[in-house]
Amino acid sequence: MRSHVLHHLTDTSANALQTLIAARRRAAPQAGLLALVAESEQDCVAPLQAACRQLGMPLLGAIFPALIVDDELRDCGVWLIELDPMPAYGLLAALHTAETDAARLSAAVNPALGDDRPTLFMLLDAQLRHTASLLDALYLKLADRVHYLGVNAGSESFRPLACLFDATRRVDDGAGWLLLPPGIPTALEHGYPAPSQVMTATSTVGNRIVAIDWEPAFEAYRRLIGSSYGIELNRDNFYRYATHFPVGILRACNEVLVRIPVVLEDDGSLFCIGEVPANSVLTVLAAPPAGADCGLNRLLEHLGPPAPNDELLLFYCAGRRLHFDAYAQNELAGLRAASGSRRLAGALSLGEIGGAGSDTYPLFHNAALVCARLPSP
Repeated sequence: MRSHVLHHLTDTSANALQTLIAARRRAAPQAGLLALVAESEQDCVAPLQAACRQLGMPLLGAIFPALIVDDELRDCGVWLIELDPMPAYGLLAALHTAETDAARLSAAVNPALGDDRPTLFMLLDAQLRHTASLLDALYLKLADRVHYLGVNAGSESFRPLACLFDATRRVDDGAGWLLLPPGIPTALEHGYPAPSQVMTATSTVGNRIVAIDWEPAFEAYRRLIGSSYGIELNRDNFYRYATHFPVGILRACNEVLVRIPVVLEDDGSLFCIGEVPANSVLTVLAAPPAGADCGLNRLLEHLGPPAPNDELLLFYCAGRRLHFDAYAQNELAGLRAASGSRRLAGALSLGEIGGAGSDTYPLFHNAALVCARLPSP
């Protein structure tokens, strides 16, 4: 990939898509498209695929709850990110078990790898329940031959949605991937500090925390929030407060993995976005206050200084947006200004993939920002 061009479309009609893709095919015959589609515009996926098939334009895309357009979150429109030449890419469907899926993904990626170290950028269906396990298994296959970066796509309602596509297929329970060339700066940060009070997930099943310190998870979670923050948590207000007080998994390297509880089950277990290993050391995190640094300084440090006219590919967690509410757009504006980027292009994500800070091991995060600095056109 020597260059890129950003195309933001508000007219997503078949004619508009056909006209743009035909013009770009003539201008850049080796280019392909990375498409980010707002959920409200998902009906445009079929005509987009048809235009790409007809004109021979490579395509990989995903559907997200909303798009990032410079300083704004918008619930409509489409980003077509033109990559020239189109990097190696692919789309896998029917992912079910970590080891098998990692073998399929590594088998697809391996032929495109050389002596350099590209970034493996992944688009996963948010409905997958084994993302963290898949990443562990994938690292055993690819190790440090690639950098890892990615996001979850889908509906913010967490209803099943065929959210991943190429020029011929639209799939759910899948994974899209492409190889960004070496040298593109990337970063992931969430900015959540770890409190000193910890507990243990004494029983878990996949994404569900069943028991904390040997009692029903919700009872322990509710008591800690009440004693630490003075909030009376119940079933009616659970989701409203859970985005402000996610669960943190403490790792040996002092890194915190954020897990946002999104469902309080009838048995008192907490269903989270992302797996929680049994016997994990947990804490309840207080989301950073609006206006705090929130990890932006560390994010910018890892992105490094911009070149003139650089543009930033950015994914912003939907749970983070729920916490910050209107301030989320202030955070976008601050990031754009501080990064020196000419434009921000991206989407609202439902989980984020990468090694936080300088860590290269692929981890599944919530409440994070994921960035890649696209070189000047």
